Amino acid sequence: MLFPTLDFGLFFLPVLLLVWTVGLASNEWRKIILLLASWVFYGFWDWRFVALLIASAAINWGCAQAIQRRLDDGHSSQPWLGIGVAANLAILGFFKYFGFFLEQLAPILARAGWGRDLPVLEIILPVGISFFTFQGMSYLIDIARRQTAPASFLDITLLMSFFPHLVAGPIVRASHLVPQFKAVPRLTRGMVATALILICWGLFKKTVVASELATGLVDKTFFDPSAQTGLDLALGAYGYAVQIYCDFSAYSDMAVGLAALLGYRFPRNFDQPYRATSLQDFWRRWHISLSSWLRDYLYISLGGNRGGVWFICRNLMITMLLGGFWHGAKWTFLIWGALHGGVLAIERLWREWRPEGFPALPKPIAILIIFHIVVAGWIFFRADTLEGALAYFSQLSAFRPGLTLASPLLCGLITLGLAIHFTPPTLLPALGRRVAAWPAPVLGLAVGLAILLTDAMRFEGVAAFIYYQF
Repeated sequence: MLFPTLDFGLFFLPVLLLVWTVGLASNEWRKIILLLASWVFYGFWDWRFVALLIASAAINWGCAQAIQRRLDDGHSSQPWLGIGVAANLAILGFFKYFGFFLEQLAPILARAGWGRDLPVLEIILPVGISFFTFQGMSYLIDIARRQTAPASFLDITLLMSFFPHLVAGPIVRASHLVPQFKAVPRLTRGMVATALILICWGLFKKTVVASELATGLVDKTFFDPSAQTGLDLALGAYGYAVQIYCDFSAYSDMAVGLAALLGYRFPRNFDQPYRATSLQDFWRRWHISLSSWLRDYLYISLGGNRGGVWFICRNLMITMLLGGFWHGAKWTFLIWGALHGGVLAIERLWREWRPEGFPALPKPIAILIIFHIVVAGWIFFRADTLEGALAYFSQLSAFRPGLTLASPLLCGLITLGLAIHFTPPTLLPALGRRVAAWPAPVLGLAVGLAILLTDAMRFEGVAAFIYYQF
């Protein structure tokens, strides 16, 4: 199940809110209701993988208890920490990377005459597996570092299954969310109003901007770059930069809003990343929960900023390579990670060796340079194959004149998406405070109309929207 669907908006969420708010007052029962609802949400896609969620939570709960016992006894936590991290990586590696490594191994084994002995497995990738395995690892590492305490089995299972962040993040750490589980959630009118605004805002970005850019421009340019003009490809690359921001940030906005409707607070996950003046600044603003995870649990574990500048550059490159591979088992993701790691290393070298008194680039020029480096990386990120990405760059550099796909409507959507990106971060909370003063019936009617209007603004029309949903 996904957020911007009729199944979720008309059935799942209203029933959950009704049961959760009108039902039992006990906090433990409220958590059980949320856990069961999260399993229904996840099981709507494939019930078999609910067992994977439960097993993953059980592994992390058991390892956390063992780590804490060793710490209390004055022993090293490394054995059980290693077992827990290895178990999470094994789950992630089997489902997400088994096929990739088998594909790379096949030519080598074929030359040795063993190709026919390769196992044939059709492995279904569980939705959100990257997020809940990273969540489990951060939980264990925080306990080993004495930054948090072990949670109850109910709390850790709810942490890893909680539906607002289960499918597309943000990666909410145990130290942030588990303490909230221990208290009865307290809702205010301001929280409800801001939550509803965030949900509508995310729905608008996802269904109106991201989806329309994907189907109208981006998918077509990346499907066959050789058939497109250079200007279409340039607009396709810019369109994808807007699409991926609106898509990812929309899910984060809706996740934050849905959690707030239930009385829980999630951290902000995006902060105008395309206004970054360096790639390091970009990663402080883009998918903040992921970038901070990579920094705290991978980069620092590798040595971080300790050691010489080349050692730091090595750590940056390894971190971004693994960050790219986390996104998917394809060479294009590795190249995307290598590009970001390389530029981060160059920035670090420049900060170390920059001549004294050398002037810094004007801020607008720095923003434009970083934006285009990011856009170049998005081409690798979006392309289905390495050959497709290289073909895209080849046709783009040739820059054949003319337009075949771009239209005023699509250009307008790119402009609208950038305008949304540069919306002041204080706007939505301020609007939430104003809306909180409205009478409840008026607020409910306004939200309903906003959702209907957002659906109607999808350019294939309301009838097509309902047809595709059913």
